[in-house]
Amino acid sequence: MRSLIRFFQRLCAAVVRVCRLVPMLPVVVIAAIPLAALGQWRPWDAALAGQPSAASASSIAIPVLGDPGVGQWLVIVLVLIIVTDTIRGMIDDIRNGQVGVDLLAVMAMLSTVAVHEYWASWAVTLMITSGEAIEEYAQSKAEHSLTALVKAAPQTAHVVTLPGVGRGKIQDDAANDGFRHTSSAQSATAQRFATVPVAQVQPGDVLMVLPGEIVPVDGELLSGEATLDLSAINGEPVPRTVFAGARVMSGAVNGSAALTMRATQPAAESQYQRILQLVESAQESRPAVVKTADRLAVPFTVLSLVIAGVAWAVSGIPTRFAQVLVLATPCPLLIAAPVAYIAGTSRLAAAGVLIKTQDVLENLGRVTQVFFDKTGTLTVKQPQVVRVEMLPGVETQLNEDHVLMMAGVVEGYSVHILSKGIAKAGTEAMARLRARFAAGQRDCPEPEASMPGHGRDYPVVKSIKETAGKGVSGEVNGHMVRVGRLSFAAAADGAADSHRAETDVDSLGRLRAQHPLGAGKARNSADLRTRFGMLQPDEMASYVSVDGRLIARIVLRDVPRANAKAALAALHGLGISKLTMLTGDKRASAEIIAREVGIDEVHAELFPEDKVDAVAAQGGFGDRPVTMMVGDGVNDAPVLAAADLGVAITDGTSTAASESAQVVIMNDDITAVPRAIAIARRTKRIMLQAVVAGLALAVIGMIAAAFNLIPVVIGAFLQEGIDVVSILWALTAVLDRD
Repeated sequence: MRSLIRFFQRLCAAVVRVCRLVPMLPVVVIAAIPLAALGQWRPWDAALAGQPSAASASSIAIPVLGDPGVGQWLVIVLVLIIVTDTIRGMIDDIRNGQVGVDLLAVMAMLSTVAVHEYWASWAVTLMITSGEAIEEYAQSKAEHSLTALVKAAPQTAHVVTLPGVGRGKIQDDAANDGFRHTSSAQSATAQRFATVPVAQVQPGDVLMVLPGEIVPVDGELLSGEATLDLSAINGEPVPRTVFAGARVMSGAVNGSAALTMRATQPAAESQYQRILQLVESAQESRPAVVKTADRLAVPFTVLSLVIAGVAWAVSGIPTRFAQVLVLATPCPLLIAAPVAYIAGTSRLAAAGVLIKTQDVLENLGRVTQVFFDKTGTLTVKQPQVVRVEMLPGVETQLNEDHVLMMAGVVEGYSVHILSKGIAKAGTEAMARLRARFAAGQRDCPEPEASMPGHGRDYPVVKSIKETAGKGVSGEVNGHMVRVGRLSFAAAADGAADSHRAETDVDSLGRLRAQHPLGAGKARNSADLRTRFGMLQPDEMASYVSVDGRLIARIVLRDVPRANAKAALAALHGLGISKLTMLTGDKRASAEIIAREVGIDEVHAELFPEDKVDAVAAQGGFGDRPVTMMVGDGVNDAPVLAAADLGVAITDGTSTAASESAQVVIMNDDITAVPRAIAIARRTKRIMLQAVVAGLALAVIGMIAAAFNLIPVVIGAFLQEGIDVVSILWALTAVLDRD
């Protein structure tokens, strides 16, 4: 019973909403009552009963309309109102360069009134108003993901107003006036922040974001720690924990604790507003296929009028003209085509892909060649640890996990390009050591079990020092650890660093001749490297010493994204003929990655202008190949702009690449590339199916009506069914079936 009540409550709410969107719909529905009850009632006949019938008839009858009853007059008035509004809309469409088929609806209404088929007239007005209601529903359903983005746009911000903080630095005098009549404790509480429209936030303002609120503008985190939900920005399902100094993006939802931040951008230039601009641009644009559907309006209108005219001329019955036109449904062209494309745009948004215009959706489905940047696009953004090599001949109780753990601890304080990969591997190694200790392993290097990962929850770290360009050192659980270049890690102390030269074996002879004193040290360095063995062309290494002894090297490389191979295989499965890598990296490194992920062709050691030339040589529209360039970095911006379609892979932050691209992937997921192409192709296919099926059913119905097989009233209602089928079929583009 409760579920039934809830159903009717939702139904009533939906009806009320539809009536608000299309006020004429309930008027048209209610008009059926007087048409049925008072259709033939003419109260003026009684007033003129005393006059001769001929005079009475001549005084009431109107050319074409005859002598309608009260209910029929009501329908005529409705027709005139709707015709006027429709013609006004047609004029606006023509001014905007669009050619619609509203003329058929206008002629259908007027012709049914002219032949006194008032129920058919009412049915056509119901078709038009209910069609508007269906369009509103379909648009809102198709725009669900886009609407959710718009509704979540920040509206207000809490600006901290305490003296000496943010605006308080400028407004101390005013703040002091506000505190004059209250105790300091009370006023500090009352004046902690002021809520203002988000447009009033200025760079430098200190903001407070309460639990569950949306971050209003881009800024820098001042609080020690915050948990942010970024799903509205990049689709990331798991909340992200950030720390003081981290960038905080507008549109993120704060977690369970209030945070403070300093605004770095005004609202209009913040990340979320950029997303909304992309959404609005996509919604307002009209793709080429929809424009093609508009152009079909002219031949369809001509065909409908020809069928109707021939039926009238052959039969000699004016009603036959109206019979045909009530079936000349314009909805497949007017509504189904744009609804399908809005639905496709919404599907892309739900998949974390934003497009700047709907023409992009059309061109996505025609891509024949895809170019990829390498680093950060096909590969992860930082080099990752692939193995630890212990120095042969050195006896130690430490194993690979001990080395990783200690190196990761000190590298966590470094800003070097390799530090993040080593720190990440160190964290994983620490977890493995703890797991082994919890399982009962006690083969520790020291009786006190003080070595990393054994007997301690967290390592004790002291005296971290980074030597620019060489390495980082520090004390971990009482052991001196050095990580970096070979000469740095092998040095007995820091003073020796400046005298130790790091060189390749090939340059050893030259070094001996130029620096006889340093040649021996260089030979030692080369000998150590030889003992470790040769690195592959795409590998790099950091060396590790513990307590003054070189014991291992950590080998890193630019590894492919975990899902890159699957994504490229999916592109091949979609019929993309060629996948090409464009990179500034060395050819040997590039070809290793290309083989691993399934790239067909490699162009290496390129400057940005070389990438532009490579893409421009293949690009074009029409019958020529449609090229797509996928990248993520600032140096990708020129080539993204040069490609027919530029795709920027981001984690939700705004970069030069995303500013230049027509497609922005917000969730840093390369599998979104083939998925976007699949969604685009399905959207176009469904749009064409909806339009062609709707027009075909309409033509069949018109021919049947021309032979008087479909009465005019039934034809008017049949047209409504064709409209519903066409629009609902277009709406299936929003379903996740790719």
